[in-house]
Amino acid sequence: MKKQIVLAVLCLSLTGAVIFGGDAVAKASTANGFAGAGISAEIETKTANVSTSVNTTAQNTQPAAQTGAPAMSAGIMADAKAVATANTTPAVAPAADAEQPAADQPAATPETQAPAEDQAASAVQVEGYTNLGIAQVDNHLNVREEPDEGAKLVGKMPKNAGCEILEVQGDWTKIESGKVTGYVKSEYLLTGDAATEAAQQAMSKMAKVNTTTLYVRAEPNTESTIVTLVPIEEELEVLEELEGWVKVNIDGDEGYVSSEYVDVSAKLPKASTIQELQVGEGVSEKSVSVVSYAKQFVGNRYVYGGTSLTNGTDCSGFTMGVYAKFGVGLPHSSRAQANCGTRVGLNEVQPGDLIFYSNGGGINHVALYIGGGQVVHASSPKSGIKISGMNYRTPVCATRVMK
Repeated sequence: MKKQIVLAVLCLSLTGAVIFGGDAVAKASTANGFAGAGISAEIETKTANVSTSVNTTAQNTQPAAQTGAPAMSAGIMADAKAVATANTTPAVAPAADAEQPAADQPAATPETQAPAEDQAASAVQVEGYTNLGIAQVDNHLNVREEPDEGAKLVGKMPKNAGCEILEVQGDWTKIESGKVTGYVKSEYLLTGDAATEAAQQAMSKMAKVNTTTLYVRAEPNTESTIVTLVPIEEELEVLEELEGWVKVNIDGDEGYVSSEYVDVSAKLPKASTIQELQVGEGVSEKSVSVVSYAKQFVGNRYVYGGTSLTNGTDCSGFTMGVYAKFGVGLPHSSRAQANCGTRVGLNEVQPGDLIFYSNGGGINHVALYIGGGQVVHASSPKSGIKISGMNYRTPVCATRVMK
């Protein structure tokens, strides 16, 4: 009997030691820069479409290296394992005359009177919406403070953006999308079953980073090369969900992130506020013109090797086309553009400067800084020309090509 009791006590002690020693994820940070050493946890996760449940199984420390990029908060650098489902493919929505640039020129924004569409709620609801509306435009749909064409502009809905329909007033519909609440012309809004059908085609699976700084790796394993670092709350386009990893699109390149440290869900684009689209104060008139012109093409297509701001362009074709308007010639290569103009520090960038990004093997992407910590760039075939935070991935250098 005493032997049995001793053996039982020993078993309990050993079990407690194993439990105590196997479930901790430490954090470490540096005083300057995003490249503080972090702890990489490998975690088993099962994801069903947009919901994720997490079970911690092991840990793995992975340091990150700084390569001249701007400071970023240091934190957990995480990698993980998961089982999940595949991505959906968006479709092109019908065109409408809300805001459409033509022939690489800034567009006017006519808003003609038209009957409101039937606002009946769809029998099938899209998650996150109770009365869904979809922007049926080629570029942007203006959102105004009041139901009047002369009213103050408070935001813009990009093509296929989703909104919650709040009420209908004649030819106008009051909507809420992202941080924007206001009125749009009902003519340019799909509702009811038509909106639900369009949403199913337009929704994209996005992976939202839920840790301070996340590694993007070249292959789905913790020994693979770190391609770049992505900050918390940044959203990455999901290409495929694998066991423990999510394959993502980084400006046309593929990378892998830990499924434990992203939240995957299907989302529709949302409206941007006018403040998010404006250039900061204290900027030269010429820079304001460059930025304003560049933003006219947000929502237009990405085409690899393309140079048309309206019919499709890639990242360097976009910056080349924008600056051609102002008499500045640039080569059709992000790596070559990095050697143009004057090199400036990443903490000294001004609207109009070019920001460059690397995939670990050299510069492979360029964006145009628009102020307020944001860039506009031709990102990928799925997202087209878009606005992102400057640190949506790790920038490596910046140049000023116009004084």
